[in-house]
Amino acid sequence: MNYLLDTHTFLWWLSDSDQLSRQAKKIISDSDNRIFMSCASQWEIAIKVSINRLTFPMDEMETELVKNGFELLNITTPHINQTTSLPLHHRDPFDRMLIAQAQSESLILISKDHIFPEYDINLAW
Repeated sequence: MNYLLDTHTFLWWLSDSDQLSRQAKKIISDSDNRIFMSCASQWEIAIKVSINRLTFPMDEMETELVKNGFELLNITTPHINQTTSLPLHHRDPFDRMLIAQAQSESLILISKDHIFPEYDINLAW
């Protein structure tokens, strides 16, 4: 199966947080699954680091992706276009991009976000 990590899911995975569900841990650790991280999440992390809302070694981002076997999902024109058809349940631009990417690429989004079920996407938590 193919999955897309929400930003908090990625961070909780790296920190081995108890906030990450058992199911999410099982999915991410299963080597038969392809796990994607959006560059939108990288951008979100970078912004939070720059405004001191998060501590993360940005220079180690690529290393963490490779070490964990995650694939980077770039933002494409179809992803951007998909955001224009999304209802405004969620106004966070990073989350809207993740939803658009999950829809466009037929990915299952691994997220705890309580608003995501309002969208036409497959979710795991």
